[in-house]
Amino acid sequence: MIGDRLFNLLFPPKCTLCGKILEKHETDLCRQCRVDSPECSGVHKNFSFLDSWAAVWYYEGYIRESLLRYKFCHARHYAPVYGRMLAMRIQQEYPDGFDMLTWVPVSRIRRFTRGYDQVELLVQAVGQELGMEPVPALKKIRNNRPQSGIEGQAKRRANVLGAYSAVCPQNVRGKRVLLLDDIITTGATAGECARVLLTAGAKEVHCGFIAAARHQNTSR
Repeated sequence: MIGDRLFNLLFPPKCTLCGKILEKHETDLCRQCRVDSPECSGVHKNFSFLDSWAAVWYYEGYIRESLLRYKFCHARHYAPVYGRMLAMRIQQEYPDGFDMLTWVPVSRIRRFTRGYDQVELLVQAVGQELGMEPVPALKKIRNNRPQSGIEGQAKRRANVLGAYSAVCPQNVRGKRVLLLDDIITTGATAGECARVLLTAGAKEVHCGFIAAARHQNTSR
């Protein structure tokens, strides 16, 4: 107990989005971020091969900065916070639940250079909140260029085509799958992963994200 108090005194908890030191009654996010952060509410059905998708926020402002820290600045301790927020959105938008929980994996090279797979950390946190055990259903078989450096939906689709394959197709056959990733912008990555899972026999593929680009005609 004394050790926890000393730790909190030396390293006070901060808002995962804006970095402000939290008040005693605040958890995960400060009040201002809870009120002002742009929510991406509802279920969306505008990308190829995805039955639907949902996200917590729009990818802008403090949310964008927070996710960049998470992915590129070793802020892996954000995962439980993101997991709680995304799990609440999933429960709200998909009350019927899912048969299987999985995620979009990064390449071995990217995992080695980064030190972790940020989406695997996310899916573990979401799984804990939902009471589901994440199952690896995909593996990355081609180390393609990062999507963030490519403009245009067609070029992004071409960049991820054939980059993933199914792991144990019998595990997804006939299943209603929840696929997680951190960000969706054009739907190219999520759509390609959904295509692979559907080809492997999945009944439906729905996606959950921490954040989505505000424009609706552009995936990660």
